[in-house]
Amino acid sequence: MRSPEIKADILLLVTALIWGLAFVAQRVGMDHVGPFTFNGVRFLLGAGALFPLALRAGVRAHPSDFQGAGQGRGVLVWGGLAAGAALFAGASLQQVGLVYTTAGKAGFITGLYVVIVPLFGLFFRQKSSPGDVFGAVMAAVGLYFLSVSEDLTMSLGDVLELAGAFFWAGHVCLIGWLSPKVRATRLACVQYAVCGVLSLATAFLTETVTSMGLSGALVPILYGGLLSVGLAYTLQVVAQRDAKPAHAAILLSLEAVFAALAGWALLGESMGARGMFGCGLMLLGMLASQLWPRPGARAA
Repeated sequence: MRSPEIKADILLLVTALIWGLAFVAQRVGMDHVGPFTFNGVRFLLGAGALFPLALRAGVRAHPSDFQGAGQGRGVLVWGGLAAGAALFAGASLQQVGLVYTTAGKAGFITGLYVVIVPLFGLFFRQKSSPGDVFGAVMAAVGLYFLSVSEDLTMSLGDVLELAGAFFWAGHVCLIGWLSPKVRATRLACVQYAVCGVLSLATAFLTETVTSMGLSGALVPILYGGLLSVGLAYTLQVVAQRDAKPAHAAILLSLEAVFAALAGWALLGESMGARGMFGCGLMLLGMLASQLWPRPGARAA
């Protein structure tokens, strides 16, 4: 393995670790502020952290440079609004769900978006690989063992996290469509700002926002905004220039594992043998969905 690939894999591993620990920060932060307040401040911080990178994005050529100036700005504005709205829905369901479930469960259930994305493709008549089918089955069975109790009920938090996974999947599809048309850092900056504004507006309508609460949640908010959103996103972009897709898929999927380990080590959360078995099946499904060769990939 070449040195740049090793460095890229290390950066991706650090990215997954930061994102996994963010689930703990999100739970701890809500001891002091409401879920919409937490999301609003952290996403605006993330947008601010990415703003310098967005300004420097004009140095390298991009396909959007060959569009008309007005057309390029239009795609960035409307695309950023749409992506920000999808991000707001997914992040809100995730954050509210964390009030009622553990960080470890939230990490694994949120990670189901990697299985849901190829399933969305079926609606557009895209062929699915055997890995997509296998991954979906394993993820569904794993979700049953992780979240469904013996009396066949799910907690409200797990239901909200599952609903959020569908919005995360839709967000991934939307970003995939927008990425060739606009610069990634500029799109990220706009969508984070939109999500932050929507979250804060909802917070002022539904929650009590106080300086004391924000002060108490300062460390989790800084972690969620500057590290989870700003730094981790930058590390991912840098790493995936040199990382092999298979390595990137495996390492980023470890986000769910890190979330479970952090919840156990820092919050004393426990899933039990049944839950751990379900997590293992879900991780297997996620990896199969990402790594299984897709139809036509070899020919391409």
